[in-house]
Amino acid sequence: MALLFMVMLTTAAGNTAMQSVMPSIGTALGIADVWISLAYSWSALLWVICAPFWAGRSDRRGRKAMMALGLTGFAVSFSLCGLMLWLGLSGYLTAFWALILFAAARSLYGGFGSAAPPAVQAYVASRTPRAERTQALSLIASSFGLGTVIGPALAPLMVLPGVGLTGPFVIFALMGVATLIALRLRLPNDEPQFAAKGTAYETPYSGSPTADPVATPEEDEDEPFVEPHKLRWFEPRLRPWVITGLIGGHAQAMVLGIAGFLVLDRLGLRATPDEGTGPIGLVLMAGAIATLLAQWGLIPRFNLGPRAATLSGIAIAGFGTAMLAVAGSIHTIALAFAIASLGFGLFRPGSTSGTSLAVTRAEQGQASGITASVAGASYIYAPALGVYLYGHSDWLGFGLIVALCVIVFAYGALALQRDSDLTRNR
Repeated sequence: MALLFMVMLTTAAGNTAMQSVMPSIGTALGIADVWISLAYSWSALLWVICAPFWAGRSDRRGRKAMMALGLTGFAVSFSLCGLMLWLGLSGYLTAFWALILFAAARSLYGGFGSAAPPAVQAYVASRTPRAERTQALSLIASSFGLGTVIGPALAPLMVLPGVGLTGPFVIFALMGVATLIALRLRLPNDEPQFAAKGTAYETPYSGSPTADPVATPEEDEDEPFVEPHKLRWFEPRLRPWVITGLIGGHAQAMVLGIAGFLVLDRLGLRATPDEGTGPIGLVLMAGAIATLLAQWGLIPRFNLGPRAATLSGIAIAGFGTAMLAVAGSIHTIALAFAIASLGFGLFRPGSTSGTSLAVTRAEQGQASGITASVAGASYIYAPALGVYLYGHSDWLGFGLIVALCVIVFAYGALALQRDSDLTRNR
């Protein structure tokens, strides 16, 4: 469990650390903010396409092998990303070619790094009995959440002499290699004791932890298995939850895309981008902690159902975004971003569990795949769109995000099933 915990922790922390330094790197290279955001798009698209493929392949070719493939993709991608950016910052490459090569190297993570999360989930599920499975899977999910806090906290400390802003890439690549070696040497081979399948995880570019994995049909030993029909995104049972998750996911992606550049602008750090890593990391860390508070504290404490969590979350997120639009100091920016993240931390599990409860137990695997695809689709172009609009006008960028939150709340209030009906129908 310690090894599996480290697999998820390393990848989550590495990605959020990267998000802490990329706005400063882009500014130092003289690249427009929108192009920095677009550099992630191809990798995000590959994640959406490849994650379901690797999830299925892990069930046939072995979970340990897929974990090793994912860690290799992570380590190689981070090494090459750091190298390309260092060459650009050192003047050996033009800014244009540094960004193009960075995007190409980043695609290795989208294509191959997506093999690890579903393999970790399936490995844990296949080696734990039903009575212990929920606790084990929750521990693995918590490692991802913890990584989103650790990454921004450590990123400023990894800006080292010689490698500068690319320090986090170098260090997390080495951590990936160390975890890979330990995985190969210490993790027992695949000897499943219980049936379980890997399911596709949401894209990690969100900077916030994914929802807990949804149980697969094989976990329900007490119910007969009925062959489900093929689920589509917009079939009547799922349509309200998919539309809500898609629109709200775009709003969340835009906020995350804008946050780092907003810190540089509001604090006047464009001329000294090296000093921006610390404040950006602080803001992202505040958001990650608020997200964990929502998912690990508020939802279980108040027993929020899918509809209540979705609607209350998107309302809080809209309020936090409005605050972020007028925030001018590091304290108010961190507070506003934390409030928005708290809201999205309620919204995401709400829409995820609503999708799960809208279908039968035999369809849970397909529902999980749809949830992951919807979440991943939000990060293909939405961050770049948000940064592009923000670059033209603060009010245009934040106005669109708040409008999306209002649309989700209004539509959800009318279309989403009541929590009592969802619970009874399950």
